[in-house]
Amino acid sequence: MASGTQELEAFVREALLRGLPRPEIEQALLQAGWTIEQARDALGAFAEIPFPVPVPRRRPSLSAAEAFEYLLLFTTLYLSAYHLGSLLFDFIDRAFPDPTSRINDPWTTDAMRWSTASLVIAFPIFMVLSRHIHAAITRDPVKRLSPVRRWLTYLTLFLAATILIADLTTLVYNALGGELTSRFVLKVATVGAIAGTIFGFYLRNVRQEDRR
Repeated sequence: MASGTQELEAFVREALLRGLPRPEIEQALLQAGWTIEQARDALGAFAEIPFPVPVPRRRPSLSAAEAFEYLLLFTTLYLSAYHLGSLLFDFIDRAFPDPTSRINDPWTTDAMRWSTASLVIAFPIFMVLSRHIHAAITRDPVKRLSPVRRWLTYLTLFLAATILIADLTTLVYNALGGELTSRFVLKVATVGAIAGTIFGFYLRNVRQEDRR
């Protein structure tokens, strides 16, 4: 794959060096079987500036510090989402108690305390990191193409979409069995709201970056 990419970029560089228009180069690559994304990525590797030879654009580099920031960002996002859902579930159980369960169970109280403590720590870290990374990308837009950022973003989209599908499947299954209760519907809505918000936010970011 790396060899093919190098061959593609070498071809584009040679074509640009000969003064061929970019639309013609793109069309030739499409006729040769390359996808439009591959063709545009290869052309985008060279800046559109007046110069005797093609000038390569600066490529995003992956540093250990950058990987640490993004891993911590998404880890705190997952922790915040999970414990927010857990805490809301506990509130729903208290508002609509199950006759077979004990509301004042010490385990439930401990779980609520743990979820609250996790939110108090994880969510502020997520917000601070988000602001820091956004400021860094504003200063240097090339950072939008960070490999670790894109991989973790698509992983998050995948997880959120999977949770949404499972959530809706569970809702339909219980509806077909006539087992819809206020307690159950509220829990399904909670999961859907959290996963849907995350999915919508990052999907919008991905689409905006693709347009750029």
